[in-house]
Amino acid sequence: MKNFKKYEKQFFAPDGVSMDWVKKTSIEKPPRWCSVDLRDGNQALIIPMSLEEKLEFFKLLCKVGFKEIEVGFPAASETEYEFCRTIIEQNLIPDDVTIQVLTQSREHIIAKTFEAIKGAKHAIVHLYNSTSVAQREQVFRKSKQEIIDIATFGARLCKQYRENAEGKITFEYSPESFTGTEPEYAAEICNEVISIWEPTVDDKVIINLPVTVSHSMPHVYANQVEYMCKNLKNRENLIISLHPHNDRGCAVADSEMGLLAGGDRIEGTLFGNGERTGNVDIITLALNMYSQGIDPELDFSNLPEITEVYEKVTRMHVYERQPYSGQLVFAAFSGSHQDAIAKGMKYREGTDRVWNVPYLPIDPSDVGRVYEADVIRINSQSGKGGIGYVMETQFKHNLPPKMREAFGYHVKSISDHQHRELQPREVYDIFIRDFVNIKTNIDVVKATYLEENGSIRAVCDVCYSGEMSSVISLGNGRLDAVSNAVKKIIGIDYALDTYTQHALDEKTTSEAASYVSIKYDGKTYWGTGIDSDIIVSSVKALVSAVNIMLSDRSK
Repeated sequence: MKNFKKYEKQFFAPDGVSMDWVKKTSIEKPPRWCSVDLRDGNQALIIPMSLEEKLEFFKLLCKVGFKEIEVGFPAASETEYEFCRTIIEQNLIPDDVTIQVLTQSREHIIAKTFEAIKGAKHAIVHLYNSTSVAQREQVFRKSKQEIIDIATFGARLCKQYRENAEGKITFEYSPESFTGTEPEYAAEICNEVISIWEPTVDDKVIINLPVTVSHSMPHVYANQVEYMCKNLKNRENLIISLHPHNDRGCAVADSEMGLLAGGDRIEGTLFGNGERTGNVDIITLALNMYSQGIDPELDFSNLPEITEVYEKVTRMHVYERQPYSGQLVFAAFSGSHQDAIAKGMKYREGTDRVWNVPYLPIDPSDVGRVYEADVIRINSQSGKGGIGYVMETQFKHNLPPKMREAFGYHVKSISDHQHRELQPREVYDIFIRDFVNIKTNIDVVKATYLEENGSIRAVCDVCYSGEMSSVISLGNGRLDAVSNAVKKIIGIDYALDTYTQHALDEKTTSEAASYVSIKYDGKTYWGTGIDSDIIVSSVKALVSAVNIMLSDRSK
């Protein structure tokens, strides 16, 4: 690409970090979670949420289990302020939930912020100002000390306002554009704020380290987090919060590595909504932990419901391949994938084995997805395993292995010619139409049986090409005897190859399904019969296979 030379590294790799965090292989406990959907997410919407939509989303976030929720920037708009007042005055905030509000380091904004949270039992006042080289030089045109003065001015004001405020108020400070700030300067400005707020074990301060814009690979951000953890005053009384954005597609990796490097808390959104490419997706982060045996302490057991509310109030769409949440993330179209999943599910039946099903990192049912509807999807790439799985799990037809293969090719051909996915019911309808109780050319209308010297005599009334005739034939069993009668009528000496049957459900009055294959001229033809009488169903299966053979010969 042209013009690549105009770009250079905009981040600062800190010195004096050990990178011991790299030796860790997993996150051992969930962080403190803070949803910023109602503020950071909301400000990035084409149409910001109305008061009613924010209320619905807030209730959803509480239901999911968030204990800290940034509800807005009260001084930014009337809706933001009104929403904050509404959830306080209508007592909509659960006792174990702390709301968070954002403020710039300006006195009238800080005053409005404290006015907005009046009456809240628990609140976090989140103070921020931008500290990066680009912001200092281009936007504010201020020196490092002047930027520090902005932060300390706001910190002192917040402390003064808190003295007359109700409820328990926690302070949070963000050096916005942290990743574009020199590490030693970021530590300096944070330490100045910490010195003013004087955190204690009972009054901890949150220091938030935002990836306001992602500039580096994730391990660099993690090293910046480690540096801050080692160079901030009063670390034992601080909560190190991470707020990654996704400009480089690394927000999840930034978060996970940042937690390994010393972070305690994550600020993010559901499905990663947010400015530009979005915030870190908390659902992905939480379920990554869940997939490794860690309880994230957030309830995503009904992702379809969460998705529905989210799409309704934000007017955004959850991408079909969004990790864990997307409509297609548990779907398998590939034949080999479908076969492996079907066998993996069979392997787990009746056991409490640790989850290790091929191609499925977690059990879809744990997040409210349905195996039959979501996992096996049928198109021209599908295989016999997946199609057989659909037929067995949804329609109770346990096709013989060789018939699964034949039916699979038949379904794939239809999907390929129509250039579309086939729904499970369509697959079943194809099966009924093309394989079950077929009597296009020949039909055994009636058959009676007698034992004769160890063999079975069958007297069959057969309709062939519109003409009725009665045929008597011997065989080593009822089906063989009928088959020999059919051969006499059609004048073709095919071979009866396979016969299996099973009940379609567990009731004593259940219908039976029979599967028969015949071989002729190097080809195998399958037919299925369904009837309440197992003998009749087997005859219908044979007749179906013969009719399919006759149709093939006539082409």
